[in-house]
Amino acid sequence: MGARTQLPPDQELWASTENRTAVRFAYEYHDDSANCFRAYGNENWEFDADGLMRRRIASPASTSTRPPKRTGNFTGRSVAGQTNTPA
Repeated sequence: MGARTQLPPDQELWASTENRTAVRFAYEYHDDSANCFRAYGNENWEFDADGLMRRRIASPASTSTRPPKRTGNFTGRSVAGQTNTPA
């Protein structure tokens, strides 16, 4: 059935202007065979005058890991404004 997110993603706001936002992210997921992975990287979003996403650039990287191996490297605020706390 494909990859499943195991834990909620950490997102840290890097920069924001009138129509652009940049975040870094990290999350863990597993496949149907219970192989675990951690994905992390940067995302840049650009919005048009109507607020619709015009461009999305992502640079993810993925590595295998053993469950549960949450690193907790992101200690800033999430995009939603909630504090990220490692499990």
